[in-house]
Amino acid sequence: MNTYPSPLEMLYKWEQETPNKIYMRQPIKEVWHDWTWKETANQVRKMAAYLKSLNLPHGSRIGILSKNCAHWMFSDLAIMMAGHVSVPLYPNLNAETLKQILEHSETQVLFVGKLDDFESMRPGLPANIQCIAYPFYTEEGYPIWDDLVQDVTPISEDLMRDPEELATIIYTSGTTGLPKGVMHKFFNFGFAANNAVKTIDLDNTEKFFSYLPLCHIAERLLVEMGSLYTGGQVSFAESLDTFTQNLSETQPTVFLGVPRIWTKFQQGVLAKLPQKKLNVLLSIPIISSLIKKKIRTGLGLNGATNVFTGAAPTPTSTIKWFERLGVKIQEAYAMTENCCYSHVTLNDHIKIGCVGKALPFCEVKLSEQNEILIKHDALMLGYYKEEKMTAETIKDGWLYTGDEGSIDLDGFLKITGRVKDLFKSSKGKYVAPSPIEMKLSANKNIENVCVVGDGLPQPIALVVLSEYGKGRSKEDVTASLAKTLSVVNPKLDHHEKVKRLVVLQGEWTIENKLLTPTMKVKRTSVEKMHKANYEVWYDKAEQVVWE
Repeated sequence: MNTYPSPLEMLYKWEQETPNKIYMRQPIKEVWHDWTWKETANQVRKMAAYLKSLNLPHGSRIGILSKNCAHWMFSDLAIMMAGHVSVPLYPNLNAETLKQILEHSETQVLFVGKLDDFESMRPGLPANIQCIAYPFYTEEGYPIWDDLVQDVTPISEDLMRDPEELATIIYTSGTTGLPKGVMHKFFNFGFAANNAVKTIDLDNTEKFFSYLPLCHIAERLLVEMGSLYTGGQVSFAESLDTFTQNLSETQPTVFLGVPRIWTKFQQGVLAKLPQKKLNVLLSIPIISSLIKKKIRTGLGLNGATNVFTGAAPTPTSTIKWFERLGVKIQEAYAMTENCCYSHVTLNDHIKIGCVGKALPFCEVKLSEQNEILIKHDALMLGYYKEEKMTAETIKDGWLYTGDEGSIDLDGFLKITGRVKDLFKSSKGKYVAPSPIEMKLSANKNIENVCVVGDGLPQPIALVVLSEYGKGRSKEDVTASLAKTLSVVNPKLDHHEKVKRLVVLQGEWTIENKLLTPTMKVKRTSVEKMHKANYEVWYDKAEQVVWE
């Protein structure tokens, strides 16, 4: 097994080699604050010293509850340096789930930072937990980071952790059931980040933009670990309201989006420049390049050399739309259980609709049921306190992903659905909803879609309208959705054809538990809410039904 430098070793490296280079940039009340590598290391060394002064047993669990900010990454590194295990938490958890995770992980100390509604979460904190508040986002009643480290002597030595030691427990935002605690050792971060950075060819000139939750493995690996293993720079978004402005000010070289972001970007452009007018401008050679550059700069992506999408399939039509503007979107595929190290599309070898080839030192194969199986040296240690579930997920060294796929002759992987999401029609035919949902979601009136139909003769599709769709007349939306069905259905096998498309009232949100914290549809929750109406909707005469 190869050895790789740890995240702490990379921090020490840049602290020595580029102490005065700005590492992190964060807007606070629209004013940018900067931290150099030296200042970062000093904050980490001071907080690590404070954590050590608490005399907790080695390997104690310490939680991080905050939106992305510089102190989130300071905390993570300080927890490593102090000899403990990090438990990153979604900043939008409800009190019940927060309590479950904190108690399950036996978290003893919690960093509390940048949050929208901490008061609703506070009841979920166990009585005995010690909280530390971040500066700029101080929570009443908790000691503040700056005050705690003010008179602390920073750790002077370059402390190391054993590569085989437990580094973190990441609770997944599953589309079904309670979150599971995925355990990763220090070696896994070194393996995944080091090999990914080399393969994608990132260097110390990279500029990362951090807005997707750092508690999620994708953002943590690409932004936190990516910056540590390149010596690049990280900028944060202040809020949803300033996101566009912050991104434009940053002009990152590396950017990770999820399908919803790409749709929002597209809708934002089309709101200012309708498609027909855009088509005309792009057809004029002299004007075309100017328009493309203006749009890319406005989005903040003119300097981006690696632009990724992941978490869920991005419609092919969306990827092709951005390609016309000179934005090459690279599809990637990985999961928490394999430390976000599996497949990525390299920007010089894009095959639209595929998530790329397996990364170096990663093996992939399909089971008899076409389930994607992954094997490499950085798979999770297992699910915390869940031996049975671990044994069901990792067999003979292979991670059973739960995803269904195909591999072409060139080795490109295509995700075709979720093995567990299959449902059976009343005719006894199995239906895979994900590919159908992806086809339907190309309609820009649709924000969320869930194809269901267990026990029905044919599937039906439940949709929630996008902001664009809500702004149009019922007649226009109905006609557009009917047209999409007329395009999609002929491409499906007979038993897959969508009988009805149901437009639901209200929204699917994280708060009402119909979306995961990573904005995936919680299929079981949607089904539970609407299943009683399936037959009524199915028997309607019209193809597009409004709730």
